[in-house]
Amino acid sequence: MTAAPPLPIEDLPARLQRDARLLGLDVGTKTVGLALSDVTRSIATPYETIRRTKFTADAKAIAAIAAKEGVGALVIGMPFNFDGSEGPRAQSTRAFARNLAAHVDLPMIFWDERLSTAAVERHLIEADASRKRRAEVIDRMAAAYILQGALDRLRNLAASPP
Repeated sequence: MTAAPPLPIEDLPARLQRDARLLGLDVGTKTVGLALSDVTRSIATPYETIRRTKFTADAKAIAAIAAKEGVGALVIGMPFNFDGSEGPRAQSTRAFARNLAAHVDLPMIFWDERLSTAAVERHLIEADASRKRRAEVIDRMAAAYILQGALDRLRNLAASPP
């Protein structure tokens, strides 16, 4: 497999099969939160959190989930700085995606994840989730937040005439 560069989101629909799902990733230093879309690509649902170990093992786990769930593309949260620039975390995410492309032969897009974890944390606090429960679900819920943003953008693109 050759590592293809991430696509602009506008190019993604042409690369997807009809009922292909999208897999959202919130890449952290210790975990990767995963979220899965439905086959109509309308709703993102938290899926699971992978505790990071060796990269190859993590990549194989993501590839297995993608194959099992009929995933047609990956949506990877990109942690831009507040001013839109890329810092060390964004560079690390780009490297993760580049390396993952050697293991997962699927189109990838980056989606701005600024404040996703903060928004999810605020929602969980409002829902009176315990600190322990928040720690258990935050990564996959952040992945769902990221994926839902991309799904909403795809829906808006489909509704807009070219």
